[in-house]
Formats: sequence, C-alpha cells, structure tokens
Amino acid sequence: MGLLACQRPPVTFNGIDITGAEYGADFHLQGHDGKTYSLKDFRNKYLLIFFGFTQCPDICPTALSRAVLIRKLLGKDASRLQVIFITIDPERDTPELLAQYMRAFDPGFLGLWGNLQQITEVAKAFRVFFNKVPSGSSYTMDHTAISYVYDGNGKIRLALKHEQTAEQCAEDLRNLMQSAA
Repeated sequence: MGLLACQRPPVTFNGIDITGAEYGADFHLQGHDGKTYSLKDFRNKYLLIFFGFTQCPDICPTALSRAVLIRKLLGKDASRLQVIFITIDPERDTPELLAQYMRAFDPGFLGLWGNLQQITEVAKAFRVFFNKVPSGSSYTMDHTAISYVYDGNGKIRLALKHEQTAEQCAEDLRNLMQSAA
C-alpha cells in the first residue's frame, strides 16, 4: 500500500502517445548550417520535428509559428527544446533558403536537407507521406502534418496533431519533461 503513494499518476497527453514506436529511429541529414545531423547529436534535448517545405502556403508556416509560441510558453524550459524542420522539397529548398526560412521564425530552429533519395528514406522511416503535385507552371507538395516529439534520451514519444493549440503542445512537453525529472 505504501508503494502506491510514491508512484506518479500516469501522464496523459493532448497529442498521441507513441512511446515505444518502432519508427522514426534516426536520420542523417545536412543542416542549413552545413553540418550533418542525426538523433544522437541532440542527446539531453527534447526535439520537435516537422516535415514540410518553404513554399507551403499554410500548414508549414502555421506549424512553425506554433513552435515559436510553444517555446515562449515553455519559459525557462524553452532552451531544452530543439525545433527541427525537415524539407520534403529538396529540389527548391536549398540549405541557404532553409537558413533564411528558419531565421524568419526563430534563429534557433534547424532546417535539415538531403537529396531526394535521402529525404524519401527519412520520410519513410518516420511514416511521413509526401507527394509532388503539379500546380500551373510549378508544383506544390502534399504531406503529413504531424509534429514528432522526442524526449531527452532520443526516444520518440508524441505525435502532435496539426489542430492542437500551442498551449496544448506546451502542456504535453511540460508533462513529458516533468515525467522524466
């Protein structure tokens, strides 16, 4: 009976708890800063990873704007969160363009890039769908609109739905950070 009093209540989340998922195990992509990154480079950091493209008219800028608000809502814990944007449009999203795009939201955000084969492999490993769709003389991209959250041990933990508010996402991150403490 005494042991039960010491146990923490189960943590509940607004997002989808995917703790123990067998996907999203790693990536090896170039950052907009020219360095190559993988999950191990972010040990002791919580990660918020989103797949998108810089020419996206609404979903991607909304997700990144929400990430700015999440960091603000986390207050002193904001430094524990690294936001990563992985392009699904390497044809147009050069490292230079990704650097500009990240700075437009937060200079601490990291844009990751690779060739089409690398991006396709990483997206498949994360179960992210993307597809090039012709649009007039150009194209747009259809894609999954989920943000993935990793804990400080590099384990995938949450899938945040696009319709979740910044407040709900920040609450999930706070709960995740506190459950690890």
